[in-house]
Amino acid sequence: MAAMLEISDLVGGYGSVQILNGASLKVETGQIAALLGGNGTGKSTLLKATSGLIKPWAGTITFDGERIDGLRPDTIVRRGLVQVTQGKEAFPAMTVEENLKLGAYVVRSRARMAAALERVYGYFPVLKDKRRQLSGTLSGGQLQMVCIGRGLMSSPKMIMLDEPSAALAPQVVMEIFRTIHRISRDGMTVLMVEQNVRMALLLAAYGYVIKDGVIHLEGPADKMIHDDNVRLSYLGGTVANREARL
Repeated sequence: MAAMLEISDLVGGYGSVQILNGASLKVETGQIAALLGGNGTGKSTLLKATSGLIKPWAGTITFDGERIDGLRPDTIVRRGLVQVTQGKEAFPAMTVEENLKLGAYVVRSRARMAAALERVYGYFPVLKDKRRQLSGTLSGGQLQMVCIGRGLMSSPKMIMLDEPSAALAPQVVMEIFRTIHRISRDGMTVLMVEQNVRMALLLAAYGYVIKDGVIHLEGPADKMIHDDNVRLSYLGGTVANREARL
């Protein structure tokens, strides 16, 4: 299987502060990959460098067979790679549907936009019910759905999710993870940064652990969830069997 995304020896940071120290990873086409690690290890920085929000200092990023490192964010979105950032950012004075349509700014066809909107509503039926409601009145979980849905509106080849379960109630977390599974099953490639390590490894096919700006561990997710190093560092002891598949 060909890689949809390949990052090699990525170096970068903010101002004079270096965060990434030669990180390398690969996400196969159609795969869900999980990027794990503690706070300040470089997870979000890697996503921002990949999506063009910050410019890498060194290294290469190849998406769908073409170099994208250093390209503008809108160019990268047009290539088919979208990032959903961590902040649950939506325009509070705009309706749910207006916020979603902002994600389709690269889509010229009204028919394609309408089809994408219906696809998003299929993933998140509650958003269809609230499509005329102001986003500022939504719950945290519903805002996260809006943000993921907006990322899907351009019908990308791959979506990168930064902490999709952060600060959400357990029931909402399960709903979000089930939807990510559906998105992948429908053919989209997913790279997910996630603090909920157990859930991420249950969902993903492959996992990476980043530490000090480099990939420290990697492997098939079903093996990583039983790895002593991963378990002791992130899972807090024994691990239940992989029976909670979504």
